[in-house]
Amino acid sequence: MDRRRYLVAYDIADSARLRKTHVTMKGFGFALQYSLFICDLDAMEKIGMKDAVGRVIHHAKDRIAIVDLGDAMQRGARCFEFMGVRPTLPSSGATIV
Repeated sequence: MDRRRYLVAYDIADSARLRKTHVTMKGFGFALQYSLFICDLDAMEKIGMKDAVGRVIHHAKDRIAIVDLGDAMQRGARCFEFMGVRPTLPSSGATIV
C-alpha cells in the first residue's frame, strides 16, 4: 500500500484530553510541536489513527485537522520549510509503536 504523509494538528479544549490525544498521536507519527504531528500512513493506518483519536476527543468541543501532503517519498517529504531550529523529519515509513 502507498504511504501518504499527513500533517495532523489538533485543538483540544480540556487539558486531560489534550494529554491523551498527544499520547495517542505519538503512536502514529512524529511530533513537530506539541499539537502538530507528521504521520506517514497507508489507508488502513489512517483509519486506525482516526478511530483511536476519535475515542479520545470530545467531538462537540475539540478539533482535529488532517492535511494530506502527498506521497510520503515524494512531495510529502519536500513540502516543509522552517525558520529557526529545523527538526529532523522522519525519512518515511511506519512510525507506529
